[in-house]
Amino acid sequence: MKSVQGDEQARTRPPYPEPVDIERKAQWTKSAFDQYGVWQLVTTIPAVLTQVFKMAWRIDRRDVLVMVGAQVVYGIGSAVALAATARAMVPVLGSGSVSHRVHQALPALVVIAVAAGVGRVAYGLASWSVGRLKPRLMTAADVAVVEAMLRVELSAFLRPEFSEEHEAAETGSVRCDRLIYDVQSFMSALIKLVAAFGVLTALHPLMLPVLVLAVLPSGVGAMAEARIEHQVHTANSTGRNVRGMMRWHVTAGKLADEVRGMSMAGYLSYWYRTLSKRLDDRTLSGAGRQLRANLVAAVFGGLCLSLAWGTLLWLTVSGRMSLAIAATAVLAVRTALGNLTNVVHYAASLFHSSLFLGDWKQFIERSQALMPAAGTVPAPREPETIQVRDAVFTYPNKDRPAVDGVSLTLRRGELVAVLGENGSGKSTLTRLMTGLYTPDKGQVLWDGADVSRIDVNEVWEQTGFVTQQFGYWPVSARDNITMGQPVTLDDDRVWEAVDAVGMRGAFEELPRGLDTLLATELWGGVSMSGGQWQRIACARVLYRRPAVVVMDEPTSDMDPRGEHAMFRLLREIAPGRITVVVTHRLINTKVADRIIVMDKGRIAEHGTFDQLVKGGGLFQELYELSLDRGGRGL
Repeated sequence: MKSVQGDEQARTRPPYPEPVDIERKAQWTKSAFDQYGVWQLVTTIPAVLTQVFKMAWRIDRRDVLVMVGAQVVYGIGSAVALAATARAMVPVLGSGSVSHRVHQALPALVVIAVAAGVGRVAYGLASWSVGRLKPRLMTAADVAVVEAMLRVELSAFLRPEFSEEHEAAETGSVRCDRLIYDVQSFMSALIKLVAAFGVLTALHPLMLPVLVLAVLPSGVGAMAEARIEHQVHTANSTGRNVRGMMRWHVTAGKLADEVRGMSMAGYLSYWYRTLSKRLDDRTLSGAGRQLRANLVAAVFGGLCLSLAWGTLLWLTVSGRMSLAIAATAVLAVRTALGNLTNVVHYAASLFHSSLFLGDWKQFIERSQALMPAAGTVPAPREPETIQVRDAVFTYPNKDRPAVDGVSLTLRRGELVAVLGENGSGKSTLTRLMTGLYTPDKGQVLWDGADVSRIDVNEVWEQTGFVTQQFGYWPVSARDNITMGQPVTLDDDRVWEAVDAVGMRGAFEELPRGLDTLLATELWGGVSMSGGQWQRIACARVLYRRPAVVVMDEPTSDMDPRGEHAMFRLLREIAPGRITVVVTHRLINTKVADRIIVMDKGRIAEHGTFDQLVKGGGLFQELYELSLDRGGRGL
């Protein structure tokens, strides 16, 4: 009977909910087009070229010089070949026998052949230098984004616009690969165009303005197309960001058991396909606008091109231009048209790439303002006290402070436990103590020095932090302990930390010992359980031997034996440092010298375990609930 009811419920289940359509807030993120018009952006192309050359110059000066020099030689070769063609046309189209005309044109033909050969060699050298610069330029842009993300203050990740700006910067770093190619192609077409224009102007001055007019509509159309594409890209930034987050959750092996055990695959697939279609629909709407812009540009471009050829025909028929000159003009016009079209095309592509490069540059510049202040006060070494005075901290889009007027003092040699219900402000308080967050009001003092005036990097050099969401780093077992900050040349200190958290047996079983990669996704890598990873996170702190230890739920994934050993270890290492542990398991707070009980961002009570367990306050209530596992009080 129950099975039938279950089947009936499944058939009448409501449809999957659609993903929330998150709007992009204009006041959060402004792209290049939000701040400048088309003409202003066109005029910035020289500045973009300068910026690209500066970036490339810092990477490899020789390759930049080769690229520029080869392009100049290539352009000179094109000009010489075109001018020699004009000289060769006179005898070729003149009177006399074929052999006589060819003999007269031979010197010019030799010049054409030599110029063409030199030009091809120069073009090959330019392409070689670009091929060397492209990957390194892209890497430099990518590394700049990664380093910015590593160095901005923690509160930057709380700003809703920061995520969108980061996503735009990632696209900009990828476009650097295309940008250097566009620069080379633009320079090549421009130099050849100048050569063709010089020949055309010498043949007849009227041809130059007519030829420029012929490709002007194509240029305007290409700029309009680039603008539409960038607008669509910017409009989709939030959706792409959310989709990327969901993609990581869906494809991460860490969550595979929950996805299957909770029958979530159908919903997640629907969610991903629905959001992807929403992004595609927006992109397709932009494609229609691009088509209309291109059609209008094509119509006007065709009319203007007809005008150019009509002008050449009129000059020839009216006798204002000889047949030989006209033949040369035809060749020059074709060369100029091709190169002018390329100039417009690559200028538009360069213009397009510059928009994304502008987003990248904007992110890098804004990240500088989000980095912690250098500080003017030296950080105390091995502080005796940490004082929090009337600290207030509120998260963005929240009305109630997470920490609301908290004052307390932590002393060296003391083990302090912080507890409270979910959302009471425990983790936020620990981040304020260690300079990860700066209070909106109030102060945090290390030995009387305001942390907001200290170089927080000096503060963090003295802290060891186990967070609730610790890293499963895809590096070797050794590097997962030292995190690339070894303090000795041997592994003795690594094994001390491993022994302290009870992981020697597991590490000795690794196929390559401490060199084993702790990531099953990598060849030769192995996996660890959640509890083992948590022990590794604790070992990282013990390896550092910091003056201030903060552990936020350090045993939530451990078995009872491991949990007992860890809290005994915390008691042992407490002398000589400031130690703070956040926990929901109240029985573990017996090892603490003092207990801080948080409630709605404030300190509800504090004292020893024996004082609080009979104090009639929140601690006693939570402790008694923790003992009532059988639900007798319900």
